[in-house]
Amino acid sequence: MTHTELLQRLSQKTDSKIVLLVMDGLGGIRTRERPKTELELAKIPNLNKLASESVLGRIIPASWGITPGSGPAHFSLFGYDPIDSNIQVGRGVLEALGLDMKLQPGDVATRCNFATIDSKGLLSDRRAGRIPTEECERLCELLTSKIKKIDDVKVIIKAGEQYRFVVVFRGKRLSGNINDTDPQTIGVKSLPAVANDSASKRTAKIANQFIAKANQTLKSESRANSVLMRGFSVLPHIPSMGERFHLNPACIASFPLYRGVASVVGMKILSTGMEVEEEFKTLADHWSEHDFFFLHVKKTDSYGEDGNPEGKMKIMEQVDRLLPSLLDLKPDVLMITGDHATPPPMRSHSWHPVPFLLHSTVCSFDDTTAFNETECAKGHLGTIPSHAIIELALANAGKLKKFGA
Repeated sequence: MTHTELLQRLSQKTDSKIVLLVMDGLGGIRTRERPKTELELAKIPNLNKLASESVLGRIIPASWGITPGSGPAHFSLFGYDPIDSNIQVGRGVLEALGLDMKLQPGDVATRCNFATIDSKGLLSDRRAGRIPTEECERLCELLTSKIKKIDDVKVIIKAGEQYRFVVVFRGKRLSGNINDTDPQTIGVKSLPAVANDSASKRTAKIANQFIAKANQTLKSESRANSVLMRGFSVLPHIPSMGERFHLNPACIASFPLYRGVASVVGMKILSTGMEVEEEFKTLADHWSEHDFFFLHVKKTDSYGEDGNPEGKMKIMEQVDRLLPSLLDLKPDVLMITGDHATPPPMRSHSWHPVPFLLHSTVCSFDDTTAFNETECAKGHLGTIPSHAIIELALANAGKLKKFGA
């Protein structure tokens, strides 16, 4: 019997409710120039009080030293081993599903950025200055009007949030084993789409033609004058959380990628607004309908990527002010963590362990006094893989039967 089969056999349906609150990119690091992390500096009295009544630890999203993308990091939080090849899902598919695009077998989806290049063709901003969503929508309409087909392949374009959009290639003999064109740095040219196997060569050629046509169409734009493509992928099949854990889960997330991951594992996607307050209200409005809620807060990650510790702290403090409204709902189990660390000094995702808090009436508690990296390192849970937190949640919620006689 595999570990997955064991969990499926032991899981049982109950009325107890679990909330997983994810502050994206939550973790930080200390440096000589800034010897305290954002969590240590933020004014978060409610989170600190809850920590003193909970059990703390740290989670590893993928493996020691492995920096995860947002997709595998969230799959891990939902109880799926991100290194398992059977649950590898590309970012393009996740973004497309998060935008409610209906993918067909054989479609190749890719997540795209509008970007800025200078007169020499070098990238000066991989996110086009984080253009507003309305500008993204205008540009996507422009591209759609100019690029409807490449050869016999249909091109479907849909705007996301800010600088993000999705392109789906629909046609025959397409495959998505293609490298990203985003070099993940500035001051260099974007990369060509390169196939990693013979089945993907045709799709890579079409992608490069799309990039050339898009750059030509956008050349007069001041900021969004180029495009980057990443996460070429096709739709896989992954067992749902309902199948694996007998849960009726729901997702509250404002950005498409996270709705996409949740959709792949069978969560119902609840309509919500872009503000954190709206997400918390959505949770309360649908409280009676589900037994597992994933509530995602994005901007802790965005500010980390921008190298803005003050902005990251501001979002933490906003969540702290809203926490009592969540506690008033009396969840049987509440978990608070991040999908990965995004330390502002690094301006990127990192491999560092992420603070984790688990609260229930039977979780026991440790001697920690605050919710931050230092206190979580002292917590009784120790440092565990993030895909194990679902097991802890199920146990604390009384959703796991005893193993063996």
